[in-house]
Amino acid sequence: MGIFDWKHWIVILIVVVLVFGTKKLKNLGTDVGESIKGFRKAMNDDEKPSEQPPVQPQPTAQPNPSQPLHQPHTIDGTAQKVEEPIRKD
Repeated sequence: MGIFDWKHWIVILIVVVLVFGTKKLKNLGTDVGESIKGFRKAMNDDEKPSEQPPVQPQPTAQPNPSQPLHQPHTIDGTAQKVEEPIRKD
């Protein structure tokens, strides 16, 4: 005899029906069903390959042969020492 006894679940179901009413529970069930259908449809649409042909990338300007392909990116700056805060022991 615990919370999983069938008699307890019947009492809980009756209380829920009395509090919310059958119309609200019906609407809730309909809304949950529609949201599950929408979720399944969205998941199936994601799995299907798109029927549109892939977009071809635009040709970019030709690189200047006098410049290297991979130029390094540097940041100019100076390092400064940070002073330790004074401890108040």
